[in-house]
Amino acid sequence: MIGLELVIGLALLLGGGEALVRGSVAAATRLGVSKLVIGLTLVGFGTSMPELVASLRAALAGSPGVAMGNVVGSNIANVLLILGLAAVILPIAVDRRALRRDGAVLLAASAAMTALVLVGTIGRAAGGAFLGALVVYTVATYLLERRRASPVTDLYAAEADEFAERPISMGLAIVLTLGGIAGVIIGADLLVGSAIAIASAAGVSEAVIGLTLVAVGTSLPELVTSVLAAVRRHGDVAFGNVIGSNIFNLLGIAGTTALVSPLTVPAQIARFDVWIMLGAAVALTVFAVTAARISRTEGMVLLAGYALYLAVQIVPGLRAPLGLAAL
Repeated sequence: MIGLELVIGLALLLGGGEALVRGSVAAATRLGVSKLVIGLTLVGFGTSMPELVASLRAALAGSPGVAMGNVVGSNIANVLLILGLAAVILPIAVDRRALRRDGAVLLAASAAMTALVLVGTIGRAAGGAFLGALVVYTVATYLLERRRASPVTDLYAAEADEFAERPISMGLAIVLTLGGIAGVIIGADLLVGSAIAIASAAGVSEAVIGLTLVAVGTSLPELVTSVLAAVRRHGDVAFGNVIGSNIFNLLGIAGTTALVSPLTVPAQIARFDVWIMLGAAVALTVFAVTAARISRTEGMVLLAGYALYLAVQIVPGLRAPLGLAAL
């Protein structure tokens, strides 16, 4: 029964997330909203809605380990798994000017999250500050790009195009949007509930389940979007999707969740996982800057890093040889 709920929850999250973004993009296009706004907000943040709903559901259910693990684990999966896989499919060319601002914001947000995690709690004040930073970043990006087009403007437009291949009616767009919201909410409820039950039955911490099962499950929309973009030879869209999603995860999801229900950070995340998250953000920036691209070899390195990370989480016996026995 738990396994069935898990599968249904994952399917609803994937299908609901896809329907939500496609429906909202179609509706916004019908209303004449610019591709810049669509790519910056609806696509950039819409694919992260499963993470938001799942973290809120976990926090309200009294499972901060799942909520925090979902945020940190999703950012790790986005870089090591999703971007790594996309780069293996097609090396990703990166415009340094496009990376300069968003990459700096991602590094700053990752560092801020690391500092808060080391404190041990993320309270309402920090949550409000994170949300405020997200609003400032979004508005500033829109104003800058509207005033003077840059490679980033083209990237946001390309992200919008990925979800607007065929025009649909406003009625269908509304149905898709509302159906997607319902699917994400129900799917997140089933995923979090079954994940907590699996953690209890397996004797593992809720943080581990949040960092692995829930994090990967809620990252499925980003995975599908990035892989399809790579297959269509739109590697820049995959790259932009990952950076935008990671910024929203840190500022928007952690911020909203802490504002609703202050989070106590599990010791394991403070000692180990948040550093992997920060290291992944640094590796992403270094790979992108050094050669203005993420090669297949670098993609394989990222994938191997994620495989090792999962192995350490799932097989406790591997921690001692790696010097992680205290985790």
